[in-house]
Amino acid sequence: MPCVRVHLIDPSGDVLPYDHALAAALARRGLDVELVTSRFMHGPAPRADGYGVSESFYRLATRLGERSPRRRRAVKAVEHVPDMLRYRRRAGDADVRHFQWLPVERIDAHLLPAARPRVLTMHNVIRREAVDVRLAERMDAVIVHTRHGAELLGGGERIHVIPHGAFDHLTRQRREEPLPPELAAVERPVVLCFGVVRPYKGVDVLIEAFRQVEDAELWIVGRPLEVSVEHLRRLAPPGRVRFVDRYVPDAELPAFFRRADLLVLPHRSVDVSGVLFAGLAFGKAMVMSAVGGFRELVEEHGAGVLVPPDDPDELGAAIARLLADPEERRQLEQRALAAAAGPFSWDRIAEQTASLYEQVSS
Repeated sequence: MPCVRVHLIDPSGDVLPYDHALAAALARRGLDVELVTSRFMHGPAPRADGYGVSESFYRLATRLGERSPRRRRAVKAVEHVPDMLRYRRRAGDADVRHFQWLPVERIDAHLLPAARPRVLTMHNVIRREAVDVRLAERMDAVIVHTRHGAELLGGGERIHVIPHGAFDHLTRQRREEPLPPELAAVERPVVLCFGVVRPYKGVDVLIEAFRQVEDAELWIVGRPLEVSVEHLRRLAPPGRVRFVDRYVPDAELPAFFRRADLLVLPHRSVDVSGVLFAGLAFGKAMVMSAVGGFRELVEEHGAGVLVPPDDPDELGAAIARLLADPEERRQLEQRALAAAAGPFSWDRIAEQTASLYEQVSS
């Protein structure tokens, strides 16, 4: 049987850890995989493991690095259509074109290569509280990570539910950075809220909830977008909430997760979250809002505790109860590790993805 050639296309590197984990797992199954993306600017990208990488998008914009963000965005906008057209000309080199993210969906729907089959993974079906079904209709298959996502797209033969994988590569890096000294010195229990801080993630609700929690610290770790950190600081109970308001590279991430006694995801709405799959990989006890894929994970695998979204009283009570009950936390940790090694393992996900490629290619 000839080797299947796959292009994984993620122009902006929006889900780069996912891209690399899936590419490596598909390569282990014997597929010939090339990740087509752009240079990652926020730190070292994961090493390619058995697959190729082509950083052919936004070559001028990424040279600007993290300086001059407005100029970089402007250059990227100018480069986007030519780069999509350049990829379109070489798309026939693959047997399957698997898009991981399309940055400008209304335009990109008209720039897709004619070569088929075309597969799209919708990593977060919720887009500004609406679902773009039109793009899905231009694909031979659409992958979503949850039943909730499939329902939002209206179901149908084109829609396939394949879970997001646990980010176990983060647990076995060649080099891990320690916590900053001021955090390493903390002796109280630590509740961690990790990831880019956005309004829909409910960090303000978590801060309010934490007023009920005694003798513990809340660490809010991640760069803010569309959120005022100063406003969040004013909401925080004095002396018990710390902010690390910057991008945290992979080498620093394990220290935060290993130190945390509890991981909290207080989202107002969500389909899936990459932070959840880091939590599974590190075997963390988790409290999360009963929304989207969070609800499915807990109901099907018991790997976490659910609370109503936007409810600081219930959230605070759940955090306080788990911090006081090490045995319940231990059980949750074991279920998280079991889920990471089982249904959310990359080899299992690559098997399902390769099977879908075969289906759409026949």
